Parts: sequence; structure tokens; C-alpha cells
Amino acid sequence: MVTGGAADWREVADRAARAAEQVPGVAFLSPGLAGLVRNAAQLLAGTESRGRPPSRPHGVRVSRREGPERWHVDVQVAVRRGHRALDVARAVTAAVGSAVAGGVPPTVRVTVTHLV
Repeated sequence: MVTGGAADWREVADRAARAAEQVPGVAFLSPGLAGLVRNAAQLLAGTESRGRPPSRPHGVRVSRREGPERWHVDVQVAVRRGHRALDVARAVTAAVGSAVAGGVPPTVRVTVTHLV
């Protein structure tokens, strides 16, 4: 059971990222502006070169909604050309929902940021 500690948040984000990356048509997870700034700050500070992993998978943001066991997951993806963005977004929503679901199903929001 996921209790809300930092490791649990990371676990939920990791499961969501792995599920999203496995969906046909997903080219990659897209970090968005906040992720790009965080990456740049880590590079400038040298934390990436010390072998520390990023604080969470890029392109995935996890928060709590409606009680301690209710997760909300935001996923940003780039979609491969030749795939309908709507179909890929729906498939990512379903995959992430299944991967993260515990006792209470999560809410999932998928944003398509690029077509590549």
C-alpha cells in the first residue's frame, strides 16, 4: 500500500513513467518548462555528474487528490507521427491508471506536447 512518503511518490511516478513509455505511439516523455529548468540547474550544480538520479521521471508529475490514497498523475508525452494524438493520449491514460491504481483509481491527465 502506498502511504505518501517520498519513496512512495517516487514509486508512483516511476510506475506511471514506465507505463506511459510502453504505449505504442509514445516517442518520449516530455519534461516541460519546469523539467528543463530543473535539469539545467542540476547540470550547473553538478548533481547529475555525481550520479544522483533526477528527483522524479521527467514528464511525470504526481500529487494527492481527495484524501491520502487518491493519486493525481500528470503525464506529458511526445507522439510519433503516424499515430493519432487522441488515441495515444487515451491509451496512456488507461495504462497509467492501471499501473498506479491501488484501492482507489487515480486521476490521470495526459498532455501531448510534440509530434515527432
